[in-house]
Amino acid sequence: MPALSPTMTEGKLARWLKKPGDAVQPGDVIAEIETDKATMEVEAVDEGTLGEIKVAEGTEGVPVNAVIATLVGAGEETKKPAKATDVPKAAPSPPPSLPHQGGGTKASDAAPIAPALQQKATNGHAAPLSSGKRVVATPLARRLAKQAGIDLSAIRGSGPHGRIVRADLEGAPKGRAAPMGAAASAPMAGKGPDARHLADLLGMPYELKPNSNFRKTVARRLSEAKQTIPHFYLTLDCEIDALLELRKRLNASGEAAGKVSVNDFVIRAVALALRKIPDANVSWGEDAIVAYKDVDVSVAVATPNGLITPIVRQADTKSLRQIAAEMRDLAGRARDGKLKPQEYQGGTFSISNLGMYGIREFAAVINPPHSCILAVGNGEQRAVVKDGQLAVATLMTCTLSVDHRAVDGALGAEYLGAFKALIEDPYSLLL
Repeated sequence: MPALSPTMTEGKLARWLKKPGDAVQPGDVIAEIETDKATMEVEAVDEGTLGEIKVAEGTEGVPVNAVIATLVGAGEETKKPAKATDVPKAAPSPPPSLPHQGGGTKASDAAPIAPALQQKATNGHAAPLSSGKRVVATPLARRLAKQAGIDLSAIRGSGPHGRIVRADLEGAPKGRAAPMGAAASAPMAGKGPDARHLADLLGMPYELKPNSNFRKTVARRLSEAKQTIPHFYLTLDCEIDALLELRKRLNASGEAAGKVSVNDFVIRAVALALRKIPDANVSWGEDAIVAYKDVDVSVAVATPNGLITPIVRQADTKSLRQIAAEMRDLAGRARDGKLKPQEYQGGTFSISNLGMYGIREFAAVINPPHSCILAVGNGEQRAVVKDGQLAVATLMTCTLSVDHRAVDGALGAEYLGAFKALIEDPYSLLL
């Protein structure tokens, strides 16, 4: 299992593109690996013949550097190529009535069993193995069986050497699930109550949607951010009538493919404001503040798998149209899961814009190790007072979430003021 990014520790083997017995040349794509952020292709670096596939496609949680297959070189003995039906596959998903976590089998589900415990198969399935009275099953199968009230001793396992795996529970007779005792019902420290167990107790209908590695990573990082970063929030309104008029003129004079969005103006203004107030372009470190030389703006993009933040590098040096073109490309590939690690890892400042959904105002969670994230709301017409007279203006509410360890209140306010001045004078963003 290759390390496809500096932070990758495990991944999901999404798909094999070669089968045992296939010839492999350097540069051939042999598999697709799902990391915490994207699905990436793995290329062979040597030539030979694909020997044994050791990790089934669909397997999650495969550690970096774990052996996933063997490549046989010229002159080396090759095992008889497996038929297409012999290539290991991930266990199918259980029926909706069986609670489960994740998708596919863990690498540990396929762990070999000692030969002394092996028994012969009957009726196409191996009999359940036991050492004394112990039924041999994967930890996941044991947990699911307990939750569904299934007697494992009555099940024939289809796993290696008769081991009971999750797929074997499908169609198994269910008894009354064991009542949730103190150990079962007690929430894990810091995790809160288990919604699934509560739904089971109350008889609430539901379905389970397995979390991808991507979503698990986002959840972990945002939980850590809220628990470890002292957030504070600064909010102000920006008048954007001049910006909307300039955007209209720019888009009327350009190609459809080169149209500029309000978000592109925001990215440009964020970057130029960081150039004016460089002390806000920092990250907290225990021994020293990390002050960045470049202005790299991370922009939150919603994808089917969760949130990802592609980066506009050196955004302060790029024009509005350059930023617009780059964001179209990055956002499109983000939704397709095709970003390279260097395109979403790093950055010095984040933007989250929910204005297109009609959201007026919100506070975003800081994206570590950044010290600031700007939450941008919808531009809407509101009543304002100008020179003592009631008037109507288009206002956009922006909230800056700040890490108080690295950026204090006065500095955050100074930065947000610089951003407001740029947004309300949009022609300055063309310079």
